[in-house]
Amino acid sequence: MIVAVLQARMSSTRLPGKVLADVVGAPMVLRQVERLRRVASIERLVTATSSEASDDPLAETLEAAGVDVFRGPLDDVLGRFAGAVAGLDDDDLMLRLTADCPLADPVLIEALIARHLAGGADYSATTLPHRTYPIGLDAEILSVGLLRLVANEASDPYEREHVTPFVYRRPERFALGGLTQAVDESQVRWTVDLPSDLEFVRAVYEALYPAKPGFGSEDVRSLVRSRPDLRDLGGLPRI
Repeated sequence: MIVAVLQARMSSTRLPGKVLADVVGAPMVLRQVERLRRVASIERLVTATSSEASDDPLAETLEAAGVDVFRGPLDDVLGRFAGAVAGLDDDDLMLRLTADCPLADPVLIEALIARHLAGGADYSATTLPHRTYPIGLDAEILSVGLLRLVANEASDPYEREHVTPFVYRRPERFALGGLTQAVDESQVRWTVDLPSDLEFVRAVYEALYPAKPGFGSEDVRSLVRSRPDLRDLGGLPRI
């Protein structure tokens, strides 16, 4: 089984409540869920949020939309992920995603899954061996058994907050795999951390979603090429 675990919380430092920000008539997190549901290889989707009262509105929104929700520690995100996959087999695969990426690319995610299954790596990511895709198209995959090992061994606060560094910091111990593309878009921001990022995402959805709800990354690239006003949002150069 391939299970996607979507990490989400309301208490973002730079843009609190961003996951429920409106994007063409729906909360941003549900726009991302909509895109993830187009990934045929994902057999189950779970959102991992915190047990803090501040995340009650998020959990209620997701549950009302039929999305499974697991609630765990706010700061021990690794522990939260381990709880979200409790009951699964060690051989099952977990795809880790974060809820500030409403332009997530189903085609790229499928390609990452295929590469992981074919390559025999312990851990694969769209940021290895180095980032070439836009920030915001990030995805990681590893076995549930490896996640449990990491949850048992990791003690560094950074490794517990960010879930997978315990693995990719130890290439001598774990086999690492990934995807790159020929064009370097590593400075392109398709994530939502800042108000300008949200402005960009809203502009993309307003331009593309009504006619093509399943728009892809190439559609976004074409839009940005035709819209000079979108190139500088987020403080970094766009395509």
